[in-house]
Amino acid sequence: MSDLIIRIGGEGGEGIISAGDMVAEAAARSGLEILTFKSFPAEIRGGYAMYQVRFSKDEILSEGTGFQVFCAFNQEALDKNRSQLVPGTVLVYDYPGGDIAEEVKIEGVTCYALPMSKIAKKDLDMYRAKNMVALGALSFTFDIALESLKELVKEKFGRKGQAVVDVNLKAIDAGAHFMRDNHKKTDPYKMGSVAKTGKDVIIISGNEAVGLGALIAGCNFLSCYPITPATEVANYLAVRLPKMDGTLVQAEDEIASLANVLGASYAGAKAMTSTSGPGLSLMQELLGLASMAEIPCVIVDVQRGGPSTGLPTKHEQSDLFMACHGGHGDASRVVLSAENVSDAIELTVIAFNIAEKYQTPVLLLTDGSLGFRTESIKRPDPRKYSVVNRDRFKAGGNGDAPSKYLRYKLTASGVSAMSLPGDAGGAYISTGLEHSESSAPSFTPEDHARMSDKRFNKLASVVDFVPPPEVQGDGPADLGVISWGSTLGTVREAVNQARAQGLKVKALHPKLVWPLQEKQIKAFASTCKKILVPEVNKQGQFAEILRGKTGVDAISYPIYGGLPFSPKQILEKIKEVLK
Repeated sequence: MSDLIIRIGGEGGEGIISAGDMVAEAAARSGLEILTFKSFPAEIRGGYAMYQVRFSKDEILSEGTGFQVFCAFNQEALDKNRSQLVPGTVLVYDYPGGDIAEEVKIEGVTCYALPMSKIAKKDLDMYRAKNMVALGALSFTFDIALESLKELVKEKFGRKGQAVVDVNLKAIDAGAHFMRDNHKKTDPYKMGSVAKTGKDVIIISGNEAVGLGALIAGCNFLSCYPITPATEVANYLAVRLPKMDGTLVQAEDEIASLANVLGASYAGAKAMTSTSGPGLSLMQELLGLASMAEIPCVIVDVQRGGPSTGLPTKHEQSDLFMACHGGHGDASRVVLSAENVSDAIELTVIAFNIAEKYQTPVLLLTDGSLGFRTESIKRPDPRKYSVVNRDRFKAGGNGDAPSKYLRYKLTASGVSAMSLPGDAGGAYISTGLEHSESSAPSFTPEDHARMSDKRFNKLASVVDFVPPPEVQGDGPADLGVISWGSTLGTVREAVNQARAQGLKVKALHPKLVWPLQEKQIKAFASTCKKILVPEVNKQGQFAEILRGKTGVDAISYPIYGGLPFSPKQILEKIKEVLK
């Protein structure tokens, strides 16, 4: 096979997520491409947890549609996924001696009973090794990196002592041997080995990729308050920032975290915070301060289901309105959205570059699905990224009189030089009040109009600073698909499938969602008879923004159940619209 999706489901605390991470990493080490999807309960322990990994010998664009193989650790997992166990799929389930009390027979489905609980309890005397029994069985049965998995176990558990390594290796072998000795393989799924290509890859999550991108961009200050699903960004940087003479501060709340960031940036740091929707809502007043005082900063919003506490561990794309328009008054900002793990690195660098170049707040939107997702990607080379630093004040070198520094000087670009505390001749007042060019508070209609224009006009060139949106497909089309964020990868796969079936479909993949790259969007729409906008929120937020800013009357296709789109859903909608 060239492509296989395996899903593992069970109770939180049974090692579902850690087991999935291990088999994914082992497969990536063996040369396979991998993309994972995780879903777990908001409770600390218990509740349904699911891990899905897609293996391929080719590039992977999305989580895929459904699964070929499902491994059920308990009855709840089996019940939740039974409707997707259709003819041609495979079920591996914990029987006998586990939570599943009866033998399972489903017409057209290959069912392999695997007493993982019984083996772990009675043969290994270590129930916690149940997940490793399952991994051994899955790796053997579907020929996925069994030897790489064993090497990974030695690395992961070596520091805990040889006894721990031995019991986990024994559990893997026990699962593999049970499948070998008790079942004749009747399903067609087998990944096989991959020719060594010499590719230098890393396995990294979307949240970790944001942290890596921040380091590449020169970030040396992070302040945040822990919140699911964004905390991994801080966890990643907590280990690495101090090694690069950076600082991480866990604030008492999200308001304080952004306040810390603005103070650090005012003092010259490249500063950021990471949060999710509830935290971003608390930051709105300080976003206005960053806009008014023209202080560079990056805010990463790993979106989750809302409103209120909502769905803390689930997927949604519903913070777009707040990201673009949140706050009082006319507060300027830039909003980017990432498609995948590689994108999270690239766009974090671009977010810092925009913040520094235009002295403005920049929001980078990811989401729970992308944040927790891991992918095998080519190892990034930091030397190949362009890094931008802010325009610094130089005494006598900015056209100002030596005795008069104009922090908010009106310039052709709209950007004025920024001094740091202690710069000779660079003292200025930085508050949330409207001001004149010198930074002195001013409430005249003329100054408010001039400074409002300055703050917005300098962002006009952002649409050219960010790479233009990619067009997938060429020529005129019966339907064009425009989406954003992690939905883009699913759209890519669905559009490829549609075009392979002879449908005249193309897609546009914007990464800058505020301000819009209106020229490119209008040009794309002019080549399509209809426009479809799929997104994971109730209101069709991006479709609404497109309609208001470009006049493109798009067909909105929102879903909002806490899960991302599948390629099958997009493809079926494409066919429905084209009928």
